[in-house]
Amino acid sequence: MATYAIGDVQGCFSSLERLVEQIAFDPAHDRLWFVGDLVNRGPDSVRVLRFVKNLKDAATTVLGNHDLFLIAAAGGVVSLRPKDTVGDVLAAVDRDELIDWLRRQNLLYRSGHFTLVHAGLLPQWTVEEAALLASEVETALRGPDFHSLLRRLYSGSGLQWSADLEGLSRLAAVTTVLTRLRTCSETGIMESNYSGPPGDAPMGFVPWYEIPGRRSETSRIVCGHWAALGLHLTDNILALDSGCVWGGRLTALRLEDRAVFQTVCRNG
Repeated sequence: MATYAIGDVQGCFSSLERLVEQIAFDPAHDRLWFVGDLVNRGPDSVRVLRFVKNLKDAATTVLGNHDLFLIAAAGGVVSLRPKDTVGDVLAAVDRDELIDWLRRQNLLYRSGHFTLVHAGLLPQWTVEEAALLASEVETALRGPDFHSLLRRLYSGSGLQWSADLEGLSRLAAVTTVLTRLRTCSETGIMESNYSGPPGDAPMGFVPWYEIPGRRSETSRIVCGHWAALGLHLTDNILALDSGCVWGGRLTALRLEDRAVFQTVCRNG
């Protein structure tokens, strides 16, 4: 049995199909972990969702910012922009089933020595604290009033984490961290707009995983979200967004021995 963590697919189903074939994935014995952003910007989001959903217990995914955007679009909270490519999901005959399945996925998942999250963790959070905060959001997303959380998330006002936050603002701030974080200050202030290479981050902001003394630094964190970072593997950070949808590669990392498998993406 092997566990393969896979980077941001973003609707690139043919690339995912080739990668799964390359690793000789056997759902009876192996497991796939997805870092989130299953959908959007690529050509075939609906087939990606159906594939992962149909794997049942053989697959685990956490929610990324594009996955949440799809849920919000399906609920009428946001409108599609010209660059969004989730119309195939919204027009699908199994649309409601797929959206309901998606909003019941985790924001953070832990197993053994590994923690799976889309973007990252603030320096002041331990993994245990992050898991408790994520569970608050997961409960809200799975509940009947999940639209209220999404409206707060997409309200347009800046969201920064504070332990004093309550209600929807607290949940939206947690969601922002777990699905959008790239760089922050040493005190955990997020730079929410920057998506370029780590070395060009605005003054005072550094990659979240480089903050000295961050409280999750001894945990092995599997993540994605940052295409400009690319495949980035250290002892405890396994960042797997290698820019498939932008013409890069789709990456799978076998967690047991850190073997890397990639397919060149031709459908971004």
